[in-house]
Amino acid sequence: MPDSPEQDQPKGRPLTGSAFARTARLASLPIGFAGRTTLGLGKRVVGAPANLVLDEVQRRTADQIFSVLGQLKGGAMKFGQAMSIFESALPDELIGPYRETLVKLQDSAPPMPPATVHRVMVQEFGGSWRAQFPTFEDRPAASASIGQVHRATWLDPADPDAAPVDVAVKLQYPGAAKALISDLRQIGRLARMFGIIAPGLDVKPLVKELQDRVAEELDYSLEAEAQRVFATAFADDPEITVPMPMAHTERALVSSWLEADSSLAQIITSGTQEERDRYGEAYVRFLFAGPQRTGMLHADPHPGNFRIMPDGRLGVVDFGAVARLPDGLPPTMGRLLRFAVDGDYDSVVEGLHEEGFLKSTKDLDADTIARYIGPFVEPAQVERFTFSREWIRAQTLRVSAPTAEGMGTAMKINLPPQYLLIHRVWIGGIGVLSQLGATAPFRAILEESLPGFADELQD
Repeated sequence: MPDSPEQDQPKGRPLTGSAFARTARLASLPIGFAGRTTLGLGKRVVGAPANLVLDEVQRRTADQIFSVLGQLKGGAMKFGQAMSIFESALPDELIGPYRETLVKLQDSAPPMPPATVHRVMVQEFGGSWRAQFPTFEDRPAASASIGQVHRATWLDPADPDAAPVDVAVKLQYPGAAKALISDLRQIGRLARMFGIIAPGLDVKPLVKELQDRVAEELDYSLEAEAQRVFATAFADDPEITVPMPMAHTERALVSSWLEADSSLAQIITSGTQEERDRYGEAYVRFLFAGPQRTGMLHADPHPGNFRIMPDGRLGVVDFGAVARLPDGLPPTMGRLLRFAVDGDYDSVVEGLHEEGFLKSTKDLDADTIARYIGPFVEPAQVERFTFSREWIRAQTLRVSAPTAEGMGTAMKINLPPQYLLIHRVWIGGIGVLSQLGATAPFRAILEESLPGFADELQD
């Protein structure tokens, strides 16, 4: 295979088709939405029940959204991954037909051909890159929305006498930046559509947050910095391991290789109950201990990023998306959760107003908030709690059905931008735990790692 820039190498595949085709697919969404809402208004005029009209608009809107996102990668895929909480956050009758599409949104883009991989290696490590990488597997070991990972061996230029070590080489797809930014700009114009299928969720701040995070994800130097902090903080942890970054450029990252037996995704599919409990507990401990130890939150809780090591530890990869929290998780979150656990919903309402979740304390009273939030805090009220698909579906139905009180409550609660990423990680984590069916001492974990929660906890 050629590995020199002087040779005529085929260009890599575009991330997903032409820019015109990508834009056309995304632009088709608001046109269809306008037609559906007009049709819905017409049905209301002739006397169709409001809840049935809303239900139909939801179904048709979800159909078009997930169909279009399923045809794209790049920024559309990144957005789809962020919205993959819908697998558990929407009613089964609405999301059921699109579950396969959402799974596909977690899959990788087509792999770069070897010639393109070699050209990227030359661009990032120079024409003699093979001297630095004695072995290099052209076939990627893994891939994602903006890059792919190759297994190799690496020689440290600073220590020529050292033996080569096994490494993972993460390479960014050519053209990833342009595709991501273009897609997210288009998706940002579709906020009203997403509000139909997810009332109470303001998509514009979410897209803005994704745009900011994607800019960071495109710079592997920032990922290397974050990964190094996590690797150092968890170096002696008996449950968690993080690969140490060895070298990097803006578009390439070399890390120590994790020889994993499987992943958390495989435990979800076929793990024993003992494995589900063990790794579910390790998973949630990592999500809460990370901000406490590093001042950063790992912001991609997808189970594929958590590897099962031969020694029983949980290996964590992909630090391209992190929330930088120098003081750890906000103590206000712990205090509000503690108030809810203690049944002090007057303080919950006051705190939600102070933090910007409620525009006014008159918007919702304590009893309404208690009915809405109460079941969600159950995992923190008992010594051990079992998450399950049935539990999360029951909660989702309770707050999202068109005729449910919870939907009206949800539409009055705002999610401040500073909490968006934290909320997304928590919801994603709960979804993974529910898929695992894990039983663990979640209250004890909160007491250990969530600031504000244990300050005045009443037993």
